[in-house]
Amino acid sequence: MIGYYAHHHGVGHVTRADAIARSMSEPMTVLSSRTRPPGHAAAEWLSLPFDVDESTGSVAQDSSAGGVLHWAPHDVDGLTERMAIIAQWVAREKPSAVVVDVSVEVSMFLRLMGVRVIVMAIPGERTDPIHGLAYRSATHIVAPWSREVYDPSWLLPYADKTTFSGSISRFAARERTSLPSDPTVVVLGAAGGTSLTRDLVDSWSAVDARFEFRALGVAGGDWIDDVWPVLCSAALVVTHAGQNAVADVAASGAPAIVVPQARPFDEQSATGRALADGSIAEVLDTWPSVARWHAAADRALDLGGARWSALRTDGAPTRAARAIEQSVLRRSRQ
Repeated sequence: MIGYYAHHHGVGHVTRADAIARSMSEPMTVLSSRTRPPGHAAAEWLSLPFDVDESTGSVAQDSSAGGVLHWAPHDVDGLTERMAIIAQWVAREKPSAVVVDVSVEVSMFLRLMGVRVIVMAIPGERTDPIHGLAYRSATHIVAPWSREVYDPSWLLPYADKTTFSGSISRFAARERTSLPSDPTVVVLGAAGGTSLTRDLVDSWSAVDARFEFRALGVAGGDWIDDVWPVLCSAALVVTHAGQNAVADVAASGAPAIVVPQARPFDEQSATGRALADGSIAEVLDTWPSVARWHAAADRALDLGGARWSALRTDGAPTRAARAIEQSVLRRSRQ
């Protein structure tokens, strides 16, 4: 049995676990502080307490353990309880490996228990020694993107144990569909936070009669359970640079404007630079103003969606699953 620790910030880690679980040949148990989404492919779900004290609002004490870790504060009951639950689960189930997506602290805790750890790499500036702990101690690393598009220098020391799976989309196995509609600009919000507003989307609509505008996941906009048909029929997509959003747009092949949002370690900025360098999408530093909208949209439409294929979304969940399973087999035979 394979474990999969899915971080609770945003929905991307849990969504990626679902895509990979559907391609695994053995059952997966997800460990997460997020609630299990309906229909998730995990065989089991181990609910973990949050590792923050939300009741007091007090500032965590020595949260970096003297600069050794990212998040290890004193006197947070949830942190103590979640590590105890993980330890009990490992002792009881004896997983052949655990995928960690993502947490240096969970990676090191599992490794100290003698568990094989497969680390999901994350874009951005990961040159700090704390991230290095997780990468150096990992049995294997899965980089969920295309090496052709993004090949960061900080991963080079671990090249012999890294698999570049391609960008993992929950829609990778679905056929492209099209809805009969007027030409539509689809604007995607972010569960992890975004500065985008419905008023800004409405301002674009007011000056561009070429398109209908549909805001999804934006405050005041629509929410739909299955965004895939909408993406496939879009004339243009406007999105942040989160890994799952980028992978989903890439799978659809729609032209796009991509606006990286502020994230720790410049995660989305690194993705945006890679997309810009590859002439894959129109990448902007900020959401376009009304004055800049037409120029940005025209550049995105001129680029089109053909270069999205460089992200290798087709088959990416399967490649990640095989890398996880094969790394366990290789190590167990040594």
